[in-house]
Amino acid sequence: MSLQTPTVSDINATIIAQLQATLNQTIPLLPKSFLRVLSKVFAAVYILLYKYSGWISLQQFVKTASMEDVEILGQTLSPLKFWGQLIGVGDPTAATQAELQITITVNTQGGTLASGTQLVNADNGVTYLLVGSVLLSAPTVTGNIRAASDQGGGNGAGTIGNLVAGDIVSFANPLAVVARDATVTAQVTTGADQEDTEVYRQRIFDRFQKRAQGGALIDYEIWGEGVAGIISVYPYTGALPGHVDTFVEATVASSGDPDGIPTAAQLAAVAAAYELDDNGLASRRPAGAFVNTDPITRTGFDLTVLGLLVSIENLASVQAQIQAAVVDYFLAREPFVSGVTLPPRTDTITKSSLIGLVEDIVTAADGTFTSINYNKTGFGVNLISYTLGQGEKAKLTGSVTF
Repeated sequence: MSLQTPTVSDINATIIAQLQATLNQTIPLLPKSFLRVLSKVFAAVYILLYKYSGWISLQQFVKTASMEDVEILGQTLSPLKFWGQLIGVGDPTAATQAELQITITVNTQGGTLASGTQLVNADNGVTYLLVGSVLLSAPTVTGNIRAASDQGGGNGAGTIGNLVAGDIVSFANPLAVVARDATVTAQVTTGADQEDTEVYRQRIFDRFQKRAQGGALIDYEIWGEGVAGIISVYPYTGALPGHVDTFVEATVASSGDPDGIPTAAQLAAVAAAYELDDNGLASRRPAGAFVNTDPITRTGFDLTVLGLLVSIENLASVQAQIQAAVVDYFLAREPFVSGVTLPPRTDTITKSSLIGLVEDIVTAADGTFTSINYNKTGFGVNLISYTLGQGEKAKLTGSVTF
C-alpha cells in the first residue's frame, strides 16, 4: 500500500462530503457558507498533522533522517546525529584548522616573537596566529601558525586555511625585528571542512553493516574514515606476518589534489587514529600488528566512442552527457577488499558496461554508434576488462574522444 499525503483541497472536499451525508442536505456553494469556511479551517489543521506525522516517520530510517536541529517538547535534537551516536559513529567530523610551518627572516637577532602574533595571507584572507613563542636567535627561524579567523566570520577552520610550500603570509602588524613576509615551508595539520551530510549518513550505514571486530580489517576502515577529510580507507593483509597495508583516499577539498591523494599530514592523522581512540587511549590497533599507511593510486584511462551519429542540434549535448557519465563511471570504481567491501563489486571496468552506458545516452537522442575503445593512459592497448588492484582507483584522463 502506498501512503499518499492528501492536499488541503482533498481534505476539504472529504469534510464537505461527510457533512452533507450526515446532515442529509446539500451545503450551499457560497464561499462564505459557515460549514464551507469551517471545513477549510479543519482541512488546514489536518494537513499539518499529516505532514508532521510523515516527517516523524522519515526520522525512523537512517536513509531519510534529517540532519537539521529540531525542537520537540523543549528538547533540541538532530535525528541523523542521534542515529550516529546510537551506533557509535558519533557526531559528524568537525572542521579542522590548518597548521603550517613558516620560515621567518630576522632583521635584528635577540628577543622573542610572542605566541599569538597575527599573520595574514592576502589570497585567502585568513588570519593565522603564531603557535608558541619563537626565539629570534638566527638569521632565519621557523615557527608554526594556525588558522584563526576568515573573512566569512568563521574561525578559519576548513580547507580555506590550507596553503602550500612557497606561499606567503605577512605579519598583520609589521615588526622592525623581522621581515614583513614569511614563507610557508610545510603543512603540519591539514584543514578540512565539516563532514558532508551524505558522507556522514554513509558512515552510519557502514557501521550498521560492518561491526567492529577488535582489530579485524574492517576496523582499520572504520578508524581511518573517522579522520577529518578522509573518505575511504582500503585495508589488506600485508605480505609479511603481522603487517596490515592500508590505502587512504581524501576529499579533493581537504587534500588539494584532484585525485584525492592525501597529504603527509593526513596520512599521519590516519596512522594515529589506528592507534588511539577518541579518549587518547591505545585501545585500537592490536599490539602485535604493524600498519603501513599509504595513499591510494589513481590509474587513468582513455575512451573513444566510434561511429557516433546523432543530429547536429543534439551532438554537443550528447557528447557532454557521455563525458559526464563516463567520468562518474570511472570515479565510482573502487578496489575490492575481501570481507570488507559490500556487494555489488565495483572493482572491474568492462568494455560491455561502458558500451551500455554510452548506448543509453545515444539511443535516448535517437542516434547510433559503432563501438567504444578504452585503454590505460600511455599504453594504447584496447581492453576488454580491467580489475583494479590493491589501493588502486580509476579516472578518465582528459576528455572522451569522438
